[in-house]
Amino acid sequence: MIDWFAFVQAGIAGLAAVYCIVVGLARRVPNDYTVGSLALVELLLIAQLVVAIVAPFAGNHSTGNIVEFYIYLVVALLLPPLSVVWALVDRTRWSNVVLGAGAFAVAVMVVRMLQIWTANYSV
Repeated sequence: MIDWFAFVQAGIAGLAAVYCIVVGLARRVPNDYTVGSLALVELLLIAQLVVAIVAPFAGNHSTGNIVEFYIYLVVALLLPPLSVVWALVDRTRWSNVVLGAGAFAVAVMVVRMLQIWTANYSV
């Protein structure tokens, strides 16, 4: 896992979360921008999956629990599409808040994945 990429990814997910929540509280229904912000978060998660697969072959091994890391990654990959499905089925202003909650959860999970990848266990 690349540190700077994880921070950028968490930052973009956090900005998407704030944007979607503000738009939702402004009583607007989901639009291309709010759904597109979650699509960008998902695209970055797919790139993170590729990085996580390639990193051990490049010498960047995980020092934490790799199973826990991949569980976090798979769940994070599922959150944006599920949030978008919710937003498209229930087209109310609260759907944008759900999109924001999904993006916020991804931001937190990316930071946790970085902690797991770079865990330094000393006995």
